Amino acid sequence: MLLGGEEWAARMQGFKREAWRLETLPWYRVPSEDGDIRDFLAGQRIDPANYSSSYTESLRRLRAEGKSKGRVHIVSRPLTDYLRFEFMYYAVHAAAGDDIRIMDVTDRDNPLAGVQDFWILDNEEVVLMHYQTDGTQISREAYEGDVTQFLEYQRIALAESVPFEEYVKGLDVRT
Repeated sequence: MLLGGEEWAARMQGFKREAWRLETLPWYRVPSEDGDIRDFLAGQRIDPANYSSSYTESLRRLRAEGKSKGRVHIVSRPLTDYLRFEFMYYAVHAAAGDDIRIMDVTDRDNPLAGVQDFWILDNEEVVLMHYQTDGTQISREAYEGDVTQFLEYQRIALAESVPFEEYVKGLDVRT
């Protein structure tokens, strides 16, 4: 079943314990980010100490409610411009409570090669994220089968990744 905007928002707001995502793409095409990416590439940066958004406030609220949100992003170097841009926001999102981890598959086999992006909610519901080759989202689909394979993908991703802050320590993502 495909999930439209309202159905999708209800699921993302209605999870009880954990929302977790696997991100596999080097670039996500989000039209609302176009201007921000241009600014980033022109050298503008956010001030992490003073940055706040509805997303960071939502992360703080979830943590206060005892819920968690996390992700593993599979990357390889050199990082794309989009990943460098995204990492700027990952820093503030991680500080606000998003458990962000990076699985760098540069110079090694990717144990999750071929696995598409997905969200898993409360370890019982999976939403498949469908994208065009340029990273534009096509649709979101509620997976209607056994979620065991996705729990295994999550286990592998967590075991093969490192916390975001550890990954970027000493890494210059500006260039």
